[in-house]
Amino acid sequence: MYHNPVLLQESVNGLSIKENGIYVDATFGGGGHSKEILKRLGPKGKLFAFDQDEDALANAIDDPRFTLIQENFRYLRQFLKFYGILEVDGVLADFGVSSHQFDKAERGFSTRFNADLVMRMSRKGQLSAFEIVNSYDLESLVRVFKDYGELRSAYPMANAIIAARDKGPIRTTEDLKGILEPRLPKMKTNKILAQVYQAIRIEVNDEIQVLKSFLEQTVAVIKSKGRLSLISYHSLEDRLVKRLIRAGKFEGEAEKDFYGNVAVPFKKVGGRIVPSAEEIAVNNRSRSAKLRIAVKL
Repeated sequence: MYHNPVLLQESVNGLSIKENGIYVDATFGGGGHSKEILKRLGPKGKLFAFDQDEDALANAIDDPRFTLIQENFRYLRQFLKFYGILEVDGVLADFGVSSHQFDKAERGFSTRFNADLVMRMSRKGQLSAFEIVNSYDLESLVRVFKDYGELRSAYPMANAIIAARDKGPIRTTEDLKGILEPRLPKMKTNKILAQVYQAIRIEVNDEIQVLKSFLEQTVAVIKSKGRLSLISYHSLEDRLVKRLIRAGKFEGEAEKDFYGNVAVPFKKVGGRIVPSAEEIAVNNRSRSAKLRIAVKL
């Protein structure tokens, strides 16, 4: 299976789908969420899906109501306008790396395989993990590990990488693991390595800035009473989603009008939703997922 959709029913339920509405699946992947949305749409409904990964094109759905756009969701508003769509009834996104991407060794996303240091979500990307590991200075590496991996040991790990690359390029994921593993506590090796990989992947794909741009655009494209249904997997993503819903921005407090009333674009619907024990037993990769739902005011 390309990808087992996480929180499938819960996330699609969160859209409160109208039969003839217009919806966006911003992270198409294996198409699981899109197929469920299409089941609930009527003949006049429309679904636009985005995915920058060329491999996802093989999963395109043959349905006249469906359009797959091979682009990063940072271009959400631009491509909806191209198709003559100014507002939609709901947007769904699952920000996780797909099982296909983790399981395809040559992509370099997983600590389980040896692969070239790439970690690009799209082949069109310019930056690679190789460039980060081999050319970033100490300060830049520390920033990546600290900001995107939330690693307390960011400095010694960055220092170890710089010392090792003085002897020759660090070319593969195994090379990188070989440098870091001797310096990690055995009980936490896999967890810390996963955080390192996450940090490098986020930097390669500019994921935080892309996510911010996407979230800001949802404010503009979702119509009044439309829905936002977002699944995140780590605190960096979830924090941005939570702040957008709570304050309408990523830093500081919510804006207030002349009368002191809080002016925010969304209102949260329910609390944070996490996978059931049954779903985690079937799909262990869902264990860190968090779903937040909001309605546009």
